[in-house]
Amino acid sequence: MTELPDEPVGAPPGDLSTVAPRLRDLRRRSGLTLETAARLVGLSPAHLSRLETRQRQPSLPVLLALARTYGTTVSDLLGETAPERDPVLRGDRTEPSEVGGWTYWTVGGAGRAMQALRVHVPQRTQGDLVRVHPGEEWLYVLEGRLRLTLGAAVHVLDPGDSAHFDSLTPHRISAASRGGTELLFVHTLLQSGAAEWCLGDDARRRGL
Repeated sequence: MTELPDEPVGAPPGDLSTVAPRLRDLRRRSGLTLETAARLVGLSPAHLSRLETRQRQPSLPVLLALARTYGTTVSDLLGETAPERDPVLRGDRTEPSEVGGWTYWTVGGAGRAMQALRVHVPQRTQGDLVRVHPGEEWLYVLEGRLRLTLGAAVHVLDPGDSAHFDSLTPHRISAASRGGTELLFVHTLLQSGAAEWCLGDDARRRGL
């Protein structure tokens, strides 16, 4: 693993006076020793210790790496209070959109670490298009049959079947039945705008 630089790169946002105790508390709640956490993040144990004791301020790349390691967000590390979100999304308020021939409905809240969609995949292939990107994906087949390629393995999923896989595994999704396939699709967004990796290259321009 390439170690992150010890010195801050750029100016971190906001007041970082509360970050140090948050880093220590999150590491302990994650059950990680200083040495293990430092290895996962790409820092030396001494440098992580200095971050936890206010002797050093983290750079933006370090904040991002720490947030991913502890399963939280940079906003949470900075102690920022997120605006209250309505946890319920009404089906009659969800408008379908089309990306590359696929129709999708957003069924999860915006600005979350995960994105949830209902997707209709038409009965046509994507050629040899294979996706590889950071994160995880979970899907559940509602109607029709789905062909899921993971690495060299090809799986055909029927209604009621599901799959959960690491997105770094080369993968491809296509319909395997006449009339297409409808599925629930959940993926993590470890990088902004990552939706384009699985739902078409113009997904970012469509606001997904």
